[in-house]
Amino acid sequence: MRGLSMPALPRIPSRYAGIVLPFLLSLFMTCIISGVSTVLALGVSREIIFAWPVAWASSWVIGFPTLLVVLPFVRRLTAALVTPPGA
Repeated sequence: MRGLSMPALPRIPSRYAGIVLPFLLSLFMTCIISGVSTVLALGVSREIIFAWPVAWASSWVIGFPTLLVVLPFVRRLTAALVTPPGA
């Protein structure tokens, strides 16, 4: 069985990986969390169509810079808690 092929995307130089990873992570995480929070607050209704994008945008504005600041600390903490490969 063959997998779905994705169209070729323009590649970003690897030196930007430290920005791309938190950017993508913040997009996915804030989308999911704001969606769940919006549904819990409003219930499943038409209001979600207008409320969720506002909640997502405001969450992302906080989430992305937070990840940029916190991610180096989390990487160091993870390295301290996890056995290195081959050890």
